Amino acid sequence: MTVAERPSTASGTWIESPGSISPTVLILGGFMTAPLMYRGLAGRLRNRGAADVLVANVWPPDWMLAGVRGTGPLTTRSGKALIDAVRISSRVSAGAPLLVVGHSAGGVTGRLLTAPEPFPGRRFGADRHIGALCTLGTPHRLAAGQGIGKRMNEVAASIADLAVPGAFFAPRTGYVSVASRAIRGDPAGSGRERLSYLMYRSIIGGAAVPGTEGDGLVPVAATDLLGSRRIVLDGILHSPTSGREWYGSDRAVDTWWPVAVEAWHQALAFRARERAAEGGNGQV
Repeated sequence: MTVAERPSTASGTWIESPGSISPTVLILGGFMTAPLMYRGLAGRLRNRGAADVLVANVWPPDWMLAGVRGTGPLTTRSGKALIDAVRISSRVSAGAPLLVVGHSAGGVTGRLLTAPEPFPGRRFGADRHIGALCTLGTPHRLAAGQGIGKRMNEVAASIADLAVPGAFFAPRTGYVSVASRAIRGDPAGSGRERLSYLMYRSIIGGAAVPGTEGDGLVPVAATDLLGSRRIVLDGILHSPTSGREWYGSDRAVDTWWPVAVEAWHQALAFRARERAAEGGNGQV
């Protein structure tokens, strides 16, 4: 049974007061990450009011397989985590749609989960279960030229752009895209600046020039999801393994989390108004 075909576990009680519900959060990790890397972020979100937080059970071998077989199987694994999070929401968030946080490539995975049929034979269509999608350093715009950008574009991003371009389900779903200006890429700069320049070029190709800003891995220009709320941080690095502040650190979370929760609440309020206009019989 697919995500779209599973009956909703929502009790519907959140519709009566969508502004007072706390979200259940699903974290979708980035390329070659492991669930344990998001333990700190999960704790910070709970401390800031999340009803509960689940991290998708996706590991580096899943990403390695995606490089060979595409992201269909990986997205299916993420879809199973979404179903588990929906069950948790039925207990702790009155069945309200989830707030999904996608780090790096996990943000593209989140978009694919909302698509009706992004891959042949795999139907997700989970938009009704996702109240908001907040992406952290996600490369939504990739070059078709060379490097990692080309491969990610082939296996995921181009599919998402065809199936669910931009903030496709707004305003029923809130969208927030977060980027960072931490390192200016420079082929003649320090070792870190040279490496960042190469990474930026691998993602956006010739659009990356000396001085291009980004989080050390993904340039700011690649993170813009058309129609989303935009947040650009300063000094925040891409990876939780950098030893420095990243998107899941306290300072960063204090900036993007309130915006994500607001977008989530506004999407829930819109769905509640839709439901009321349809006499209480519409899907939420």
